[in-house]
Amino acid sequence: EVLETVDFVAPNERVVFRTCERERHCVVFQMGSADAERALAVAKLVESDVAGIDINMGCPKEYSTKAGMGAALLSDPDKIESILTTLVKGICKPVTCKIRILPSVEDTVNLVKRIEKTGIAAIAVHGRKKEERPQHPVHCDVIKAISEAVSIPVIANGGSHDFIKEYTDIETFQKATAASSVMIARTAMWNPSIFRKEGLFPLKEVMQDYIKYAVRYDNHYTNTKYCLCQMLREQLETTQGKKLHAAQSTQEICEVFEMADFYEETTAIFEAKKTSLETETQDEDDQMEDPDVIKMAVRFDKREYPPQITPKMYLLEWCRKEKHPQPVYETVQRPLDRLFCSVVTVAEQKYRSTLWDKSKKLAEQAAAIVCLRTLGVPEGKLCEGENHLINKRKREDQEHLNNRDHGEELAEPSHKKASFIEENSDMNVPKM
Repeated sequence: EVLETVDFVAPNERVVFRTCERERHCVVFQMGSADAERALAVAKLVESDVAGIDINMGCPKEYSTKAGMGAALLSDPDKIESILTTLVKGICKPVTCKIRILPSVEDTVNLVKRIEKTGIAAIAVHGRKKEERPQHPVHCDVIKAISEAVSIPVIANGGSHDFIKEYTDIETFQKATAASSVMIARTAMWNPSIFRKEGLFPLKEVMQDYIKYAVRYDNHYTNTKYCLCQMLREQLETTQGKKLHAAQSTQEICEVFEMADFYEETTAIFEAKKTSLETETQDEDDQMEDPDVIKMAVRFDKREYPPQITPKMYLLEWCRKEKHPQPVYETVQRPLDRLFCSVVTVAEQKYRSTLWDKSKKLAEQAAAIVCLRTLGVPEGKLCEGENHLINKRKREDQEHLNNRDHGEELAEPSHKKASFIEENSDMNVPKM
């Protein structure tokens, strides 16, 4: 909400992919995959927020090929066909792929013809073999042979080193390959204004614009730093280049490029917006609040309880004793800060904590505490003295040991052993 972005976040809270409404209809999401069904699952997850889905079948890096992805797919046409066919049939957005060329022109053309039959919308061809690197010449003749052999659009790639230094060179590369269009990687990273018909912008201006985007969309500083280093290239040994190399945060990067004021102003705007949204969210919570829910401001701190004993266990035990249905927990996550709140229903009455927690489990424990305190029932805290649940667990554990000693497979009901346990209360019972 603060950045006005769409974020895809991993369980460890790392942002895997961030996009925004402005680029919804132009950004193509590229993935590496060696499994058709997993590729489809990811594509379905992101397809409403992107313009298309692309499968990388040309990356020669070990982290990709050792998992059967990237250039490793070039030697497995059946898997290529499976992945692309599954995606084309399974999603509504256009599907494309990017490949490298094979050792022979004939094999490359045959592979591309097979790929074309899957129904993909276009194919990008990096005109190098998987073992070749940027310093090797790009094979325009092979890309041209592919362009002339298929009817789908062919996107020529790999011209940064040999061809593309300014905008007019893009057309030169396109004509040399007879391709429908051109894909640029390294030259575009060195100076994104390569796509400007009127000519390149000064590098300083481009870098400042890039930093503004990086701050505006909270790009991770390591990625921002990497891209800026690519832009500086031969200037990395200058004073500014060395300062950039030493920077350890977005703020420090901004200071290197004399943009500290911009950073401070933008972060202040974000903080103000976040505070405003939090207030609105709280107001909405208050308006939507069910008046019949009993509330307290409590949190669950496991340090206050014996090991493996929780308020939820006590509440469940109480419900069984009173012959109530077991507690039902309804937990929601707040989008703004991804915190959790849980409502527990016991005997047709709802209880919740007014404090939001960082995990679903903590929120449920807090709700159980509210219920137990309202009912005046012990919740198992260390300060409450003897813990009957611990004693119960000890008895059950001792029964298990006794039955095992006697070679019994099934334990007798615990009430039949009660007197035995009480008479041997001084035995060394393992702690739970």
